[in-house]
Amino acid sequence: MQFYDGWFDVGYGLVIVGLIISLWASWNVKSTFRRYQNDRNSRGLTAAQVARQILDDNGLYQIRIEQIAGNLTDHYDPSGNVIRLSESVYNSTSVAAIGVAAHECGHAVQHEVNYVPMQVRSAIIPITQIGSRFWYIIFVLGMIFSNSYIGAPLQMIGILLFTLIVVFQLVTLPVEFNASRRAMQTLESRYILSGEELTKARKVLTAAALTYVAALLNGILQLLRLLSISKRNNRR
Repeated sequence: MQFYDGWFDVGYGLVIVGLIISLWASWNVKSTFRRYQNDRNSRGLTAAQVARQILDDNGLYQIRIEQIAGNLTDHYDPSGNVIRLSESVYNSTSVAAIGVAAHECGHAVQHEVNYVPMQVRSAIIPITQIGSRFWYIIFVLGMIFSNSYIGAPLQMIGILLFTLIVVFQLVTLPVEFNASRRAMQTLESRYILSGEELTKARKVLTAAALTYVAALLNGILQLLRLLSISKRNNRR
């Protein structure tokens, strides 16, 4: 495989493609949320009220709901037994906010029922954090010492550590898609949303899920770039 073709470097091309994918996914979820953030649900419930109802219906009375700063910074914290909803979601009655809140409740339910992909993701978080912290340093050291016997092994260790990040992103996909599926099923079966409201909420959650798909694709492209750099470097 030829890595250079005139001025063009395939490695840089992969970076550009990954950047475009990530930027599009980020823009898409924000614009989709904005599109429906003024569409109020017919029952007049806030996202926090919906979250509380879903949690209580699943016997998760111990989980608190808190408001946090930021926009779309919503998340479920299993260690603290708390769902944190952002300022744009917590008190909002929009179908977009309710979809987001229900999604976070889906994660809480996953944790309660020991959903296997979530357990796997939780188990690999520590080693993924190590990989995220050290892969770049080790890979660069491998490049610096590429003319010595430790160069190639260091590059490979860096690549393997980065691969852990990609694996984590891969495992994250079923967790996120399942949480959204649980959210939509609950919103429909509990008659919290109906008809067009459900369609709009689903669009918001689909856009959010695509950010994780984009992260995985970007990670794969970055991994291919590292492999191409290492292969080219070790040819010298």
